[in-house]
Amino acid sequence: MPVTSLAFASIPPIPPSFSSSINRFPPSNAACGCRLPIKFRSGCAALSLRLTPIRASAGGEHDPDPYALDGKVEIGEARAAVMELLLESGASAEDAFQIAVKAPKYVGMLVDSVRELDEHCLWSSWADDSEQGELLDSGRVGFRKKVFLIAKKKGNGGVVPLLESIGLKESSSLLIARYLDSQRLPALIGKVKFVKEMLFSCRGQEAVVGRNARRMMMHLSISIDDDIQRTLSFYEKMEARHGGLDMLGYESSFPCIIESFPSLLSQLTEDHFKILAEFLKSLGVPQPSIGIILLLFPPVIFYDMEKEMKPRIHALGEAGVKDDDIVRVLLKYPWILSTSILNNYKKILAFFKSEKVAKSTVDLAIKSWPHILGCSTLKMKSVVEQFGELGVSKKMMAPVITASPQLLLRKPTEFHEVVSLMEEIGLGGKTTGRILCRCPEIFASSVDNTLRTKLDFLIDFGIPRDHLPRVIRKYPELLGLDAQKTLLPRMRFLMEIGLSKREVCSMIVRFSPLLGYSIEVVLKPKLEFLLSTMQRPLKEVVDYPRYFSYSLEKKIKPRHFVLKSRKIECSLKEMLGKNNEVFAAVYMGIGRMVVTPSSPSDGS
Repeated sequence: MPVTSLAFASIPPIPPSFSSSINRFPPSNAACGCRLPIKFRSGCAALSLRLTPIRASAGGEHDPDPYALDGKVEIGEARAAVMELLLESGASAEDAFQIAVKAPKYVGMLVDSVRELDEHCLWSSWADDSEQGELLDSGRVGFRKKVFLIAKKKGNGGVVPLLESIGLKESSSLLIARYLDSQRLPALIGKVKFVKEMLFSCRGQEAVVGRNARRMMMHLSISIDDDIQRTLSFYEKMEARHGGLDMLGYESSFPCIIESFPSLLSQLTEDHFKILAEFLKSLGVPQPSIGIILLLFPPVIFYDMEKEMKPRIHALGEAGVKDDDIVRVLLKYPWILSTSILNNYKKILAFFKSEKVAKSTVDLAIKSWPHILGCSTLKMKSVVEQFGELGVSKKMMAPVITASPQLLLRKPTEFHEVVSLMEEIGLGGKTTGRILCRCPEIFASSVDNTLRTKLDFLIDFGIPRDHLPRVIRKYPELLGLDAQKTLLPRMRFLMEIGLSKREVCSMIVRFSPLLGYSIEVVLKPKLEFLLSTMQRPLKEVVDYPRYFSYSLEKKIKPRHFVLKSRKIECSLKEMLGKNNEVFAAVYMGIGRMVVTPSSPSDGS
């Protein structure tokens, strides 16, 4: 059986590193006797095709296409044709190979087009002239050449396969390619690489990007401008994809960015990006963190440096965000550069002025939680009104806002859930108000995931439910401590030194701040002094757990040695519970003690 050889024009050199990969397209096909070896030689890459004609069928008739290719061979031929097109358009051999391999739908579309024209003998109507059409219909032109001609006639210069290779859908690639016709392929490839490097330089911080994006969306409750609207539309597209916004910091989000902001490739130049990057670095933004700002708020990329970017940065200073804080605020909340957010700042200032809260307090809150700027004053008013219902005066509002500005972002229903929980365990409105002033961060916590979990932990350990109001009232801070990493180790330590669980529970009920003391810094040294130096029994700290609140150096030791020198015996409460004047009068016979003890609440 004769073998027909078809030779195609050689294409420029392809790096040897790709020879092993490209030889995979296509593998040999033993069934039809077809092989498509692609060999690389110095100076050119020659493609040779050997085809074995299909034998006559039993009926004596021949297949209408005696040199039919199977699907895998067709794909390999089509990829080679696309590579040739890309090389002709100016792409490097390496880029041409990568694009052709990563554009399967484009390649498949070309294969389908050739099949359809072959099947219906439509090359004459497709060709620019009848002579070319007859040549194509005659079967004397090989499959790869036909693919190349179709790709060439589409006239996109390789832009469509480039866009598909970076992950765009076919419909998006065809649409965006129309706006990129004026750009040469090599320049466009370079821009794609440059933009990706700019956006995804935040390696190791990918999780932060997604988390910040969700937080900005969650706390937005004002009328927004076009820039934020475009950003939200982009976020919605990301949410619809696998992994959602959690993937925003990864390169897999790049196709969605280009679909949402095609002007990144069609209008902006590398010089524009470089100017923007240099300006952000001049503010103190580290090079790897620039991508975080651009991913969280892509419209900032299009800002005019003199007319928009610099004036808005200047406006941040007026909002209390000084040079030292600007980087932190931009990384947390780049939406602060939008006009709607900046305008809302004026409304927030006017609202808090009416509530007798100083601008400096508001500015401190914004620096800590810049998301406040996206919160409507109507929503803030409802939160402040709830403060008032708990007896929090306007004078106390400033410390509360300064300590936990995130409270201003709480939904009224979320705040009310915490108040209801306090009522559930037996704390009245005024007591809850005092807890709010002392530990405002509690009211920013989740009831189900945090607060109720801590209460259940205390009850499961053995704290009687009816004693919870006393425990929480005396030390509300424990609701902010980690049960497994902080509370339980301290409880276990007390049991390991010889106390029973019941005795530990009794100590907690008597003096719940006990759970706030460090084992190594407070509990252990004071116990060692009690047992070794003072030679007192453990039972004394069960009866008087407040012992751990007094300073070892400034109060416990001086008073112990005074009593020892005078051979006076008394309980820990009698020794430590009296103020300086009473202690001196009772045990020293004078009106004042020379050593000045510290406050009993310092715990050191």
